[in-house]
This record gives sequence, C-alpha cells and structure tokens, in this order.
Amino acid sequence: MAEIVQQRIEDRIPELEQLERVGLFTKKEVKSIIKRATALEYKLHRLIVNKEDFIAYIQYEINVLELIRKRRAHIHYQFKREEIEFPIIHRINSIFRRATKKWKDDVQLWLSCVAFCKKWATKGQISKVFSAMLAIHPDKPALWIMAAKSELEDRNSSESARHLFLRALRFHPNSKKVYQEYFRMELLHCEKLRKQKEELEKADMDLGEYEFSAEILSGKLAEVVYRDATEKIKEAEFVISLLKIAAIFDFTKELQDSILQDLQTNYTEDSLTWDFMAKRELEAPGAGEELHTAKGRASDINRREERCCQVYEEGLKSLNTEPMWTRYVAFCLERLKRKTNVQELKEKRQGRLLGVLQRAHDSSLLKENYYKNWLEILLSSGDAEEAAAVALSATQRYSQSVSVWSLSLQTLMQLGSGDMARLFHDALTHVNPKESLPLWQLHLQWSMANQSAEETEAIFKRGLLSPVTAVAMEMKELYLDWSYSAGGYKKARKTFASLQENRPLSKRFFTRMIEIEKEQETPKINSLRDYYERVLQEFGTVDDDLWLQYIQEEMGPLGRPENCGKIHWRAMKFLEGESVERFTSKYTLLQTGHL
Repeated sequence: MAEIVQQRIEDRIPELEQLERVGLFTKKEVKSIIKRATALEYKLHRLIVNKEDFIAYIQYEINVLELIRKRRAHIHYQFKREEIEFPIIHRINSIFRRATKKWKDDVQLWLSCVAFCKKWATKGQISKVFSAMLAIHPDKPALWIMAAKSELEDRNSSESARHLFLRALRFHPNSKKVYQEYFRMELLHCEKLRKQKEELEKADMDLGEYEFSAEILSGKLAEVVYRDATEKIKEAEFVISLLKIAAIFDFTKELQDSILQDLQTNYTEDSLTWDFMAKRELEAPGAGEELHTAKGRASDINRREERCCQVYEEGLKSLNTEPMWTRYVAFCLERLKRKTNVQELKEKRQGRLLGVLQRAHDSSLLKENYYKNWLEILLSSGDAEEAAAVALSATQRYSQSVSVWSLSLQTLMQLGSGDMARLFHDALTHVNPKESLPLWQLHLQWSMANQSAEETEAIFKRGLLSPVTAVAMEMKELYLDWSYSAGGYKKARKTFASLQENRPLSKRFFTRMIEIEKEQETPKINSLRDYYERVLQEFGTVDDDLWLQYIQEEMGPLGRPENCGKIHWRAMKFLEGESVERFTSKYTLLQTGHL
C-alpha cells in the first residue's frame, strides 16, 4: 500500500514544482499539499474504505483548483495550464471513476462527477460518465433526458442527443417526460438549422454541397416524434403539453394546427380539452382603438370571456359531467378574482359565475368546495334569502359531509334563519359519528347564544353519551367549563363529581377542575388533594408532570411540605419507563430551585 501511495505522490511532483516555480504557491504551501494529499491517499488504500474519504479527497483537490484560479487572476499569470491544472483535473476524474465503480447505485455521486466535468470544461469526459451511469441506471428517465440535453447543449451534437432519446424510449416507451423533451429537442435542432441558414444567406455565401432539407427545416422530425408519442400515450393532457412546447417556436404554425385538429377530433370526451380550447379564446387579438380606454379594454375582455363561455357551453352539450362543470366554475371564479376598476365588468363576471354555480347545482354536479365560494359571494352582495336557500340545498346535496354541514349551519346562524334545532339534529344524524365533533361544538355555540341553560345542558348530556371517545371527552371538558361560567363554583363541583368516574376521561378534565379550585378566594387544599389523587389514578403511570405539580402544591402556602417525600416515593413506584428518568431530573431541579 505504501509503495502505491508513494508513487501517486511522486506523480504530483512536476505540477507542484511548476506551481512553486511560477509563483502561484510558496514552498511551505507545496509541502502542506504533499502532507495533506499523502494522508488522503492512505485513506483510499485502507482495507475498508468509506465513500466520505473519496468525497473529501475530491473536495480537497477541487479547492486546490479554485485557489490556483484565484491566484492566477491575482498575479495575472495564465500560462502552463497543461502542466498545472490538467493533471489535477485528470486525477479528480480518476478518483470519481474509482468511487463510482465501488458505489454504482449512488446517483448523486455520478451527478457530482458530471457537474465537475461541466465546470472544469472536460466535456469529452461527460459523455463517458453519462454512458457508464446509464449502463447501470437505465431505469431512470430523468438521467436519459439529462444525458441527451448535455449532448445537445454542451457538445452541440443533436445526432447524439437523438440517439440517446431513442435508446431511452426502448427502456421507457410510455414516458411522457422523455417524449416531451425529445419533441422539444427536435424543435430546438430545427430552430438552430433555420438560424444557420438565415445567417449564411445574409452573408451571401455559397452553400455548395451543404443543403438544408426543407422537411427538416419545417419541423417534420418533430412531427414524427409527435405522431409516435400520441400513438403510445392517448391523453388530452399530454397532447396539450406537446402543443404548448410547439407554441414556443415561431415556425410551427402548421404543426400547432395539426395538433389542435387531433385534440378536437380525438379528445372531446376529456374536460381538459374543452377547458384548453375555451381559454385559448382569451388570447384572441383585441379590437384596435377600443383598447386605449379602460372601459374599452374592459369591453374587449368581456367579449373574450363570453367567447370562452360559449366554448364551455358547447362542451357541456356533449360532456355533462362533474369535471366539466368544475372546470367551467373554476374559470368563472378565477376571472371574478381578477382585479378591475370597471364595475360593469365585475358585475358581469359575478352574474356569470352565479348562473354557472346554480346550473351545476341543479344538475347535481357541483363540487363540494364550490358551495363555500357561492355562499361567500351571496353574503358579500347582501342576498340573505338566496344564501339561506343555497346553504340548505348544499346539505341535501352532500348530506354526509361534515364540512358542508358546518359551512351551511354557520351561514344560517349568521343569517338567523331556519329551524336550527332540527337542522343540528339532522346534521348529527347524517354524518359519520367519528367526524361529528365540529358539529357538536357548533351546536353548543348556537345553543349558548340562543337557548336556555336547561336546553344547553341537555345537549351536553346527549354529547356525553356519544360512542366516539373524542366527542365524549371534549363534551365533558366543555360541560365543566360551561358549568363554571353559567352556574359558578358549586355547579362546576357538582358537574365534576357526577362525571369523574364516567369514562372516557381526559387529563384536561381534571386539571381544569384544579384550575377552578385555585381561582377561588380561599382554595381548599383537601379538595385539591382529592383532584390530584383522582387524576393520578388515571394518568400517574405515564405523566411525570402531574406528580411534580402535586409536590409543588404541597410545597406552596396551603400545603404541607412534609408530604412531599411520600408523594416522591409513590411517584417512583408508579411511574414507568422514561417517565422515571424525566421525573428524577426535574425533581432534582425543583429541589435546587432551578424549576
């Protein structure tokens, strides 16, 4: 091992001598490099090597390269790169090769090698790295795309890029991303050839034997890719993505028209097609002089939006589905949210949206989340009667949805209309009990504001009987709070006494009663002890904080400090697992006055 390391260090001597001779590094710095490089080399030749050692060595060499570049710029010396930088770059590539050979599955390591090659202009090496990487990772489309882009952008080789895309499609014949990037590459290649021809023609040069194929210049290769892609992947979204790529280039009008024709012929059963075709109407050219005034511009925008709506309406004739209505509503909602100072345009947008919402609802095809938008618009415009009707209609359409019931009930509470008691009963009957907690909370909120104490208490008692643990526990805590606020300390104690044995129990239920007791002018220490004893029966094996609070209570002005020892002994006996260690450390802090 030592002989190999020594040989590698000796191989560095010529470049280090050059660094010292030309004044980029001092003699002391050169010695330091030799010492550090020797240590790093030894790490790479151990019996068990770590990936981190290879990375550290590579990073060190890159840092040396960066330092050389800065020193060159500082002293304005730009010679002898072949003797100085090239051996270092070659050595880094060699270390990368050794690392990627050992850790073949580490994609990030391969990509780090590619990034280094790009930065330090070793573009010939990039192809080799990608070739080796793709032989091991042919299952990753992103790497094929990256390799093809590198061939096109770094090496200016469209032929190699095309070859890589074709190989990628053998492994991934249904990859949308590969087809999209292949399509884009062919269009970029076509654009590049067109520019070359244009420049040559401007220079009035004789092209000789070098002729530009009219078919290639018109984008026929891209069209071939498009045909192949759409035969394999028959989705409107994919076709639209290719159309958007084609639209970036100004010479693809015929191709775009062809794609549009395919879309309108073969994908009319997809709501996305109609959505795309409708939104294209927004891009139609304006009406000249009219656009010079705000009102004229608003009028032009309104006309475009009307044309969009006509396309949606046409789509609904053949595709009356929830996705189709959803896209129509989403379009109208998005247009309404756009700011405008022209009140007439805003009113037209709102009227259009309300009409579409109503028709979608009448068809029972309006999505749940759009009822919220509908109610917000009606409430903001002051149409209380219509808002109440929509709220009730929403609960009939989505009778099992907690969010719809919550929204509708809150709206009706705000408007003060409807038989709320019956509606809450209907809501709790229809929804899944496991999801009903928000409705119970809303019911109590309404009852406290609008009903007598007896009627509110009856709701609490019904909630306590819920088979859902979360509901029963929450109702118990809320009942105790309400008892205290409505009937004072005596009522709270009575409620607590009646519920402290009824499971399920929560820690919050007991600690709230402790808080209530301590809020009194003269808290009773015996009552506090009873509450602590009761809560510790339930949670004393896992909750170390409860034991500490009990000890602190006894150390306070009302308690007996001599009881702390017994409580500590009991805590150590009752607590389990990690709770014992936490309790011990916190108790020590408490005794030393740090808690």
